[in-house]
Amino acid sequence: MKRIIAVAALLAGTAATLSGAGAAAEAKPRTPVSESQYRILLNQCDYAGSASLRADCRARVKSTYRIGAVNPNLDCRTYSGVTVCGDLTLTGKQCECIANLVKAGLSYRRAEVECYTAAS
Repeated sequence: MKRIIAVAALLAGTAATLSGAGAAAEAKPRTPVSESQYRILLNQCDYAGSASLRADCRARVKSTYRIGAVNPNLDCRTYSGVTVCGDLTLTGKQCECIANLVKAGLSYRRAEVECYTAAS
């Protein structure tokens, strides 16, 4: 009986160690961006469609990026005096707006920024 308990304890300890290692391995390192790029990423959250989307956006920025060096691979674009970077989380209304502007001849990238930053 003591042998069964010892084996069970050993297995439980091994499982706990493996699950902890798996969780650590799943954590992604945050992408370094310049202070200016980081500020843009946080500021663009102000345009998200609702309070909960704004909070989600800020949390995603904080968990995905960290201040470091300029990141030349970060996709940033400026239209109508507003700069946004990276992928934007769009609402259905914003997607519809983009489709309409693209049909009217605007480039997708410009339409995306125009519709994302338009007053809801």
